[in-house]
Amino acid sequence: MDVGQRLQQLRKMRGLSQRELAKRSGVTNSTISMIEKDEVSPSISSLKKVLSGIPISIADFFTVDFEIKQEPVYRAGELPDVGTRGVALQLIGANKKNRMMDIYREVYPPGADTGEELLRHDGEEGGIVLQGELELTVGFELYTLKEGDAYYFESSFPHRFRNIGDSELVIISSNAPPT
Repeated sequence: MDVGQRLQQLRKMRGLSQRELAKRSGVTNSTISMIEKDEVSPSISSLKKVLSGIPISIADFFTVDFEIKQEPVYRAGELPDVGTRGVALQLIGANKKNRMMDIYREVYPPGADTGEELLRHDGEEGGIVLQGELELTVGFELYTLKEGDAYYFESSFPHRFRNIGDSELVIISSNAPPT
């Protein structure tokens, strides 16, 4: 992508008109227009001046990938459920490329658990109980967590989650790397 196209895309992403960008950067509206149409090739100092109105560094201007259309917001109805055994595991950011962690909204009906066999995988995980009562097994230890309690442990330890309460158990959790 050339300089003019990059400038135009960045300007539009920031919601700026050519006139507003010109005003912010102290150049003429026609200068912005000519750069975006590739009618002129700005010097580094001129481009730096134009970019100061956004603001963005010249290094970021040339290295940031403006083509990525990754939305940062995931609506409740759009979260895929990857759970089993009656447990809802709503994965946040499932479509994000090169995801470095998994974040879940977990919902366990009364009596539900992750299974008889303890889980084990690489990485670490943590979470917070938003509602209900959790029995957490890590290694040979059993822990009871209630609303507001949290956990964090190495995922290589055998572990299990179980709702021991009479109402839904809701947890927000994360593990890294993604499993």
